[in-house]
Amino acid sequence: MQWFSRKIHQLNEAVGRITAWLTSALVLLVSFDVVQRYFFKTTSVAFLDLEWHLFAMIFLLGAGYSLCHDQHVRVDVFYTRMSERQQAWVDLLGTLFFLLPFCVVMIYASFKYAFVSWSYNEGSADPGGLPARYVIKAMISIGFSLLFLQGLAMAIDAVAKIRKPKSPTDTPSTHP
Repeated sequence: MQWFSRKIHQLNEAVGRITAWLTSALVLLVSFDVVQRYFFKTTSVAFLDLEWHLFAMIFLLGAGYSLCHDQHVRVDVFYTRMSERQQAWVDLLGTLFFLLPFCVVMIYASFKYAFVSWSYNEGSADPGGLPARYVIKAMISIGFSLLFLQGLAMAIDAVAKIRKPKSPTDTPSTHP
């Protein structure tokens, strides 16, 4: 199981590194669009579509990477004061009862959403917008699938921490 967890971490690490380049591409695209708009008094609907597509992809594809690096949003009022084993229990239960079921619902709903879009060959509703809107809609399923996999890896890691023999250092944190 640890092997499977490591492979998921590696996958989300690779996707996260690629996604970081999307951030650079988005900055360049927005900068180009601003220069074009303010200096040349012109813009492109396709550029605007591409900007929000990249923005959405950064968040959707980066979610698993963020969870992998424990950079997600969490209320740490009690969590930081818990022992490593207690934290592992919180991670395991939160993952099993909240994260994974939510991901399953989102994958199911978004897959149907993207499939219908693909079957109609949906494009932008705006003249001059990007074709193939189903590509960005498919990113919802892909992003939540990566998040689901990272949740599985997190659950595997939590079980490993729980099953690890207690050590004298496994005491609650004293951080305020």
